[in-house]
Amino acid sequence: MPNIAVVLKDEVFRLARKELRQHLPALKKTIVEQRHAIADLKRRVLELERNQQFLKKQETRRLKTKPSSPAAADGLRFSPKWVSADRKRLGLSAKDYAGLVGVSMLTIYNWEKGKSKPQARQLAALASVRGLGKREALRRLELLEA
Repeated sequence: MPNIAVVLKDEVFRLARKELRQHLPALKKTIVEQRHAIADLKRRVLELERNQQFLKKQETRRLKTKPSSPAAADGLRFSPKWVSADRKRLGLSAKDYAGLVGVSMLTIYNWEKGKSKPQARQLAALASVRGLGKREALRRLELLEA
């Protein structure tokens, strides 16, 4: 004669399998949909990363090109005070400011002390940096360092 516990256990097991069979197709369908969604998201992330790298490279290249036309500096008068004031306004060291302008750190110090004056193309570069805000200057520095 079978033990009542064994019979009860077998019946519970049979009913559980029957219940699982009813819910399994819906679960499989959900899993397949989620896998497709994950694959689509991975493709989109990869595409966005490629676009971001392309734009970063393009912006870095654009920032490294120095303004070649001294015509941008026409009518602009140089003053050692405004170089110093602009650098302090941006909160940059002479090295960082020099990186934005495209000259050496010593050149920036000499301009600030009035020992030397920028050439026409350097004056154009100074004019382009002079119009920057703090966030834009820091963003350009990050791109130049990368």
